[in-house]
Amino acid sequence: MDQSRIRNVAIIAHIDHGKSTLADRFLELCSAVTPREMRAQYLDSMELERERGITIKLQSVRLSYGPWWINLIDTPGHVDFGYEVSRSLAACEGVILLVDAAQGIEAQTLANCTMALEHDLTIVAALNKVDLPAADPDRVAAEIEQVIGIPAEDVLRISAKTGEGVPELLEAVTEQVPAPSRGADGRLQALVFDSHFDNYRGVVSSVRVMQGTLRTGSQVRFMQTGAIHGVQEVGVRTPAPSRVGELGPGEVGYLIAGVKNTAEARAGETVTDARDPAPAPLPGYREPKAMVFCGLYPVDGDEYLNLRDALDRLRLNDSSFSYFPETSTALGFGYRCGFLGLLHMEIITQRLEREFDLDIIATKPSVEYRVRTTLGEVLAVDSPSRLPPAGEVAAIAEPMLLLSIIAPAGYTGRLMDLCQTRRGRLDRMDYLSTERVELRYRLPLSEVVTDFYDQLKSRTRGYASLDYEADGYEDADLVRVDILLQYEPVDAFSAIVHRSGAYAYGRTMTAKLRELIPRQQFDVPIQAAIGSRVIARETVKAYRKDVTAKLYGGDVTRKRKVLSRQKAGKRRMKAIGNVDVPPEAFISAMRID
Repeated sequence: MDQSRIRNVAIIAHIDHGKSTLADRFLELCSAVTPREMRAQYLDSMELERERGITIKLQSVRLSYGPWWINLIDTPGHVDFGYEVSRSLAACEGVILLVDAAQGIEAQTLANCTMALEHDLTIVAALNKVDLPAADPDRVAAEIEQVIGIPAEDVLRISAKTGEGVPELLEAVTEQVPAPSRGADGRLQALVFDSHFDNYRGVVSSVRVMQGTLRTGSQVRFMQTGAIHGVQEVGVRTPAPSRVGELGPGEVGYLIAGVKNTAEARAGETVTDARDPAPAPLPGYREPKAMVFCGLYPVDGDEYLNLRDALDRLRLNDSSFSYFPETSTALGFGYRCGFLGLLHMEIITQRLEREFDLDIIATKPSVEYRVRTTLGEVLAVDSPSRLPPAGEVAAIAEPMLLLSIIAPAGYTGRLMDLCQTRRGRLDRMDYLSTERVELRYRLPLSEVVTDFYDQLKSRTRGYASLDYEADGYEDADLVRVDILLQYEPVDAFSAIVHRSGAYAYGRTMTAKLRELIPRQQFDVPIQAAIGSRVIARETVKAYRKDVTAKLYGGDVTRKRKVLSRQKAGKRRMKAIGNVDVPPEAFISAMRID
């Protein structure tokens, strides 16, 4: 294939700015899908994507447009899936930056544009949804020029819904985005930017050939793991998989090499010729750092191995989450998993339940703290059970975030109140225009991972957008709140919280457990404690079995005798302290809605 006729481009934008709809119009314009097969958001093939109306996984497709071959990648918009966007950009020479003509620049618009500039990619900007009654393309184009620096007259105006301006956008892509520049004479180097596991064919990898030629039947080496495999099939997605004999420099396609071990073909791997290998692998990707942690446990302990296999396969498809085994005295064997955010955690949990038919418990989300002990050691602690005793802790540092919130100026007061109640500090406030403001706050991550996003949307009627980046660690007054049943701590309910919020957490958990734990034949105290100090208590009152039901007659001494035996028996039971806590109580208390 003539390399000068290839264009590799990704669509980037904020959530709901029309990326997948624009991809639909591209598919129709290039006759890649017949009208009978066409459906809305065609590239979003996952059930969860279609149900939620969001893109979760990047999708690549090759389009034929006149003399051009356009390799298009549709990317997610949510901040939790920013790692998918960064992987896509490494396989492209340009991007289509889509901005909603009614809503204007949002937080993820800026974040994704900055990422594209860091990769030194050509940016083709377009205003979408110009057909809406609320659209104000002149104002938004001026905003793009002021904030991003792209001249307003160079910003194209389109409607991905009606198809208006889409042919002009495709023409701009062919004219402005450069062709791949790596030579055809070099040794084979192909970058794996995505993978998934097929039950019948093994690992199917999405690859971008940087130089050399990838041929069917050749022997290839995965440079990071050193594994050697024979190429069974190479092909392109049009969007249906289509087998080809070879992929040349600059081309994007898929590779099937009979890989059964999911660890051998992760995203960022470099594929080269086994007989004449390249001297060095490609830079690959920076390993993403988990921001939110939670425990995943099978409801049925016999499903533990199935959970491990499911996590292995999902890790291949989504290398941005991590996991390692852990044990809970209450929940048994499970895994401690790290995610990029709360939505990422929710998506992974639902995929485990739907795609692998697992019934799992997700514990309360937590973050990774850095604990400095009295001996001078620094420990990474992502679970309350791993926190050393209070006497051995000199200081606890919590992860901080730099938040960027873009919203209408009328909601500034509500947003500042929300951030300050979550221990935030105002870093900067900029007016993007007379009607829109950007607030930058420094906030603890632990205050964001619960309901911060929901509160943000509800206080601004859905008009605010959020982006964040990690900003180091900072010492804080943190304590571990233990939940005790019958004076015995239950590790599944413990949490590391700021001292100012410890009482509220203790009251909430004890009240919740009082409703969930069934009554026993003795009083069951439920306590929340910091060290040895109890800060909240509820009691599940004992029920009284009617042991005198079988007695008859009026002899009260017989009744007293039976009741005294019952009282002695209850005292013995209380001394043993066995509290019957059904699994449903753990599930109800810990499952994330």
